[in-house]
Amino acid sequence: MNPDSRNELSPEDALRLNVLLAGELLAVRLDEGTRTLYALTPKGEARIPLNPVGRAERYFQRVRELLGGHALNSPGGYPVHLRRWTRMGQASEKNLEALLKLGASEAVMAVAYAAGLTDELARRVWWAGQNLAAMEIARVMLNHPAVRAGAMGKELADYLIEHLPFEEDPIAAMQSVRAVLAAGLLAPDKRDQLWAKGKRRPYYLIGFLESLPDELPPEAPRVLPADLPDTPAARLLARCYSGAGQSWLKTAELTLEKPPAHEAVYLLLDLLGQYFAAGRDAAGLPIPPPEIAALEALGRLSNVVAVPILTRTTAVGPLLRRHLEPLFAPIIAHIRVLRGLP
Repeated sequence: MNPDSRNELSPEDALRLNVLLAGELLAVRLDEGTRTLYALTPKGEARIPLNPVGRAERYFQRVRELLGGHALNSPGGYPVHLRRWTRMGQASEKNLEALLKLGASEAVMAVAYAAGLTDELARRVWWAGQNLAAMEIARVMLNHPAVRAGAMGKELADYLIEHLPFEEDPIAAMQSVRAVLAAGLLAPDKRDQLWAKGKRRPYYLIGFLESLPDELPPEAPRVLPADLPDTPAARLLARCYSGAGQSWLKTAELTLEKPPAHEAVYLLLDLLGQYFAAGRDAAGLPIPPPEIAALEALGRLSNVVAVPILTRTTAVGPLLRRHLEPLFAPIIAHIRVLRGLP
């Protein structure tokens, strides 16, 4: 082997890498900045310093070609056709273990998004993705039932909560809270702290509306009318009048007053429509007409009603809220009717 050839590895690197590949390898992380290859094995982490010859960029590509040839019989490294599927969860299950041996960030993300992710694979992804978008990886993996139920679930949930204050994008923060609450892995005290922080950042509260609709800190309940029929609409009314229901309504109103971006608007409208779905049949309930109208109107909501507004603007924050006022003002008014407020 000629160490000066642009297409070859240095003799010492070739020897170390081939010895590594001859053993049991679980994942690879390639750090070009420190010129180091890290390997996860059943015995722990191994570290191989690399000594590039020629152009460093081409040299690291040659390392990836060696890894790809070993893991996937793909001499070019990460197969091009898989790049399109990185964040679509379409990587073949049989290739997931192999993808983590390529030292490619696209491959790590492909496994994180894959439908066949397991708790053990999540552990390897978490190790391999240390220099990548950790918050995104944690959110994505926490959405997998197998990960929630496994050893990695709580670690990922705790990581998201610990780093939530540093997440500058409100939509990303909203998605982190949604993932954590949907997983059901927060200790009660941490959940209470997150709820309290949502008073200053209402987009946090969307996850509570979605995953804990009947477990919110209760408000004072309203007194139900007598002689309610046993119908879905009547049960919805009872839900709204309960302490948790009044809290849900109050929280929904707060989030509608300050949606940060389009994604939050679409999600909120879908959640309202789902919560009030039975309200479309409220006619005939022994309640004041404004409450019947509120139940019916809220039950018809979905993200579709915001499309005519949101497709014409890219605004966020206060400017977005001004665009939404004609749509949201009647919704908030209906919510306040059901809260017994003027």
